[in-house]
Order: sequence, then structure tokens, then C-alpha cells
Amino acid sequence: MEKAWLEPDEQDVWRGFLRMNAWIYDELEHDLRDRDGLSLIEYGILAHLSEAPEQRMRMRDLAETVIVSKSRLSHQIARLERDGHVRRENCEDDRRGLWAVLTDDGTAALHRAAPGHATRVRSLMFDRLTPEQVDQLRGIVDTLGGARP
Repeated sequence: MEKAWLEPDEQDVWRGFLRMNAWIYDELEHDLRDRDGLSLIEYGILAHLSEAPEQRMRMRDLAETVIVSKSRLSHQIARLERDGHVRRENCEDDRRGLWAVLTDDGTAALHRAAPGHATRVRSLMFDRLTPEQVDQLRGIVDTLGGARP
């Protein structure tokens, strides 16, 4: 028979994980908005597009990569498009599909934001961990499936 509740030590770890995740997300969100006028999701979109072949991705693939719903992605892309960071292009092989394409302005915005963002990620996470703890965390993330692209 399945247990209905988590054990106390499991509950402590679970709640700590949720608090840590929310805290890091909020800190990064506020930092990017204040410094660069981007949300964390928008930064993620620009980063993933910059790493993609021809700096473009299918919208459905991008939604899976940045872990947002298609409707939320569409809203974020519209904002990035309005700001000149991204443009949408029709897929020639699929009339219903769209590409999100990084523009030169989007590349420039990413390059402006990246150093400060990397510094903040380091200060919130990696500077607080030993190299051994980083290796342990990598193993945990890989085991739980968080390292998937």
C-alpha cells in the first residue's frame, strides 16, 4: 500500500527544494528586469535561440526547451518581437508552424544581459557550493531528469 504522506525528512527536503527554487527564480527575475528589462523567460528564449542552428527554432520546440506553455511562449515572443529582439517566420514545410528567429537587436540584448546574469547565477548558487557539491548536484539533476534539453 502506498504511503499517503511524505516522511518528515522527505517533507523537509521537498519544502526546502521548493523554497530554494522559488527564491532563486525570483532573485534572477528581479535582477534581469531591473538591470536589462527582460524577464527570466525572455532571457531564456534569447539564449536558446542564440545556441540554435541559424539562431532559430520552431515555436513548439522552443516552448518545450524553455518549459512554458505554447500560449505563454506566444505572449513572450510577441513582446520580444515588439522590442525587435525576435521575429516570427512561417515554416515552409508546415503551414501551421512558425519559426522564432533571433534578430541582431536580440543578440545585442542577450550580450548585454549575459555577463550580469551569469554573475548573479554564480552568486546565488555556485559560489555557495564546493566543487564536490556541484558534482553531486549535477548527479541529482541528471537523475531527476532536469538536464534534458
